[in-house]
Amino acid sequence: MNARQQATGSAYFIAKETQTAETHTLSVLVDNEPGVLARVIGLFSGRGYNIESLTVSETEHEKHQSRITIVTRGTPHVLDQIKAQLERIVPVHRVVDLTVRAQDLGHEKPLERELALVKVSGKGDSRVEALRLADAFRATVIDANVEHFIFEITGRTSKIEQFIAIMAPLGLVEVCRTGVAAMSRGGEGM
Repeated sequence: MNARQQATGSAYFIAKETQTAETHTLSVLVDNEPGVLARVIGLFSGRGYNIESLTVSETEHEKHQSRITIVTRGTPHVLDQIKAQLERIVPVHRVVDLTVRAQDLGHEKPLERELALVKVSGKGDSRVEALRLADAFRATVIDANVEHFIFEITGRTSKIEQFIAIMAPLGLVEVCRTGVAAMSRGGEGM
């Protein structure tokens, strides 16, 4: 094992060096009960996997089931390991790799959206510029006074990151993001 592979901290650094890391979005249907999220997160942390984004919400109230959307990065081997280990957790009903499903349907990625609240403080020209740029990004002002704005923006992660980068020199104060919500295209459910 070379030092570069060992530095990842992952128990699965046996992948061939020719494999490159990919970002995938996983959708996990679980029972909505105490401790399930902790078990899923424990799987990732215990093996040195990173979670780039995580969202959880009850989606089927009658069945008491929740949907966990996880964005993670790894080689194909590591991603297969993650999916296999998630499927072995008892309250997990289904694991779907939305990235693979999108590619099977001829799309680059699944439908992904994120919401962010962005607080910008400023006066004069920077205030006018922040409003102009927010309008161009279709961000909505949800709170304002003479010293600041709070914008709500929804879109792809890249759009959110670009908006935040543009607001930084104009007086960016604070950012709160929801994480990625994702769904596969087509008429089939998860």
